[in-house]
Amino acid sequence: MRLPEPRWAARLPSSLVVNAATLGPLGRNLPAPGTWGSAAGVFYALLFYRTLPWPATLVFTGFFSWVAVALCGEAERRLGRRDPGCVILDEFVVMPLVFMGGGRAFGGYWPEWAVLLLGFGLFRLLDILKPLGIARLQRWPGGWGVVADDFAAALGACAVLHAVAFLLVRL
Repeated sequence: MRLPEPRWAARLPSSLVVNAATLGPLGRNLPAPGTWGSAAGVFYALLFYRTLPWPATLVFTGFFSWVAVALCGEAERRLGRRDPGCVILDEFVVMPLVFMGGGRAFGGYWPEWAVLLLGFGLFRLLDILKPLGIARLQRWPGGWGVVADDFAAALGACAVLHAVAFLLVRL
């Protein structure tokens, strides 16, 4: 079964599509744009998701990931490249998934900055290495392939964070 890509972004001006997908200058003007998009996503997660319960985080991130599928897929078409490095909206929107339930899991054992740093590092590692079938997700067509691998990497980083918290609390 093939998921249809949302096509509403095709009606938007190119400047809006490309600027949204690249997060403006973050994706186009800085080295290692995926890292910058992820770092911006950490701040996004802190600002808007810090106190939300994990089901709400999953729902909101799912919706914004769908928006990112449309914008990133359309940006791919307009830039004429498959999953260009400058398109970083995908890293940005999935970052809240990394920290779902993190406050409760770590229960004050680690300072928040340490959890954020570890989650960020785990996400980048999984996003770059793409283990456990994550690389296959990137081969999905259009915006689905751009976003799906990052969505899976974020869930993987969340799982590892929770495993670390589980082990630390019991040691």
